[in-house]
This record gives sequence, structure tokens and C-alpha cells, in this order.
Amino acid sequence: MSAGREPVGAVGTVGAAPGATRGLTTAWAGLAGGTVVDERTVDGLGVVTTSVLDLDADLPTLHAWCTARGTEFWGLGHLSADELRETYAFVDGLDHHHALLARVDGVPVALAQVYEPALDPVGEVYDVLPGDLGVHVLVGHRPPGQGAGFSQRLLLALVRVAVGATGATRIVGEPDARNTAMLRRAELLGAVLGPEVDLPTKRARLTFLQVPPP
Repeated sequence: MSAGREPVGAVGTVGAAPGATRGLTTAWAGLAGGTVVDERTVDGLGVVTTSVLDLDADLPTLHAWCTARGTEFWGLGHLSADELRETYAFVDGLDHHHALLARVDGVPVALAQVYEPALDPVGEVYDVLPGDLGVHVLVGHRPPGQGAGFSQRLLLALVRVAVGATGATRIVGEPDARNTAMLRRAELLGAVLGPEVDLPTKRARLTFLQVPPP
């Protein structure tokens, strides 16, 4: 797996679990592509800016990341640029699953997807609790000058962005069960590994990161 291209989780088939209701992520629903939703200075990284994925401006970058060597667990490497656009246009039309692009000092570095587990297939394979928030992160680029630990610092920063915007009390992940590197990264963040589960696109290992009170 190439440095700087470590995905956590993967894109799945997005759908609503029976009886599910909307919850934490509605503040992002309907925002135009390119809208900045968070900007903060992070020690050891720089200025981290998070914005809604812009399918017009960001598609070439996103396609390069998804098809790069080392991102096979993200599950979209077989898609053409047009097919990838269709996938994220579908996500953009949902009010419970949102794609965000992160930049460090203006340079695109990662894709983050934030979603309601109760409205996703993962909600059918574990008991969703109030305050649960699903997060996928694909680190696509490590800027020059960023050394060891870049991906881990960025993952932590993006978790804090998601928690700050939603008030989530637990972050749920679903990396491919074979993705031992990402499972280790989740543990380093403080996550507890859960059971292996079968999802529509993969066999996953659930991870649970309890968010400390503010």
C-alpha cells in the first residue's frame, strides 16, 4: 500500500434501513459543491480546509486517487471518470450521506464521506445507537514536507471536523476485513474493533470510536 493513499472503509450501496430516520448530518444536505464547511489550523499539518465535493472541479483529482495503486480497498478503481461522477452525483443527491474534500494549505489531500449508519446497509448488521456517525476517509495525497504520521494526524483532524459539525458521540467504521493496515490505524485512533460483517460490496470489520465529551 502506497504511503499517503490509505483508505478507511469504502463506498457501499447506499440505502435506507427499514424504519430509519434522518439525524446528525442534515446540516450538510443541499450545500453546493465547493462550499467550505470547516477550516482550522492543526498542529503538525497546517490549515485544514474541508469543503463539499465539487464534481466539476474535483473529479479529476478524485478519479486519480480512486484508481491509484494502493487504493483497491476503496472499491472504485474499475470506474471510468464518467462512472465515478455518476456514483458521486448519486451521493450528492442524498441528505444522509455526504462527500467532502479536505485540503492542507490549499492542496487536496483526502476524501471524507460522512453518513448516517441507520440509513446505510451497515445499519442492518449492527445495533445503531443514538449519536452514531459513519465516516470513510481516503487519503489520496501527502504534500511535500509532510513526514511520518501525516495520515494519522489528518484522520484525527477529519474525525474532529465530523464530530464538531454533527455532535456525534461515536464514530463507526467498516474497513474491508482484509485491510489490516487500516484496522491498525483505527486502533491507534482509539477505536475498538468489532465483529466481521457481510455488506453488499465486501466483508467488513466494524470499528467503534467513542468520542470523549467536550
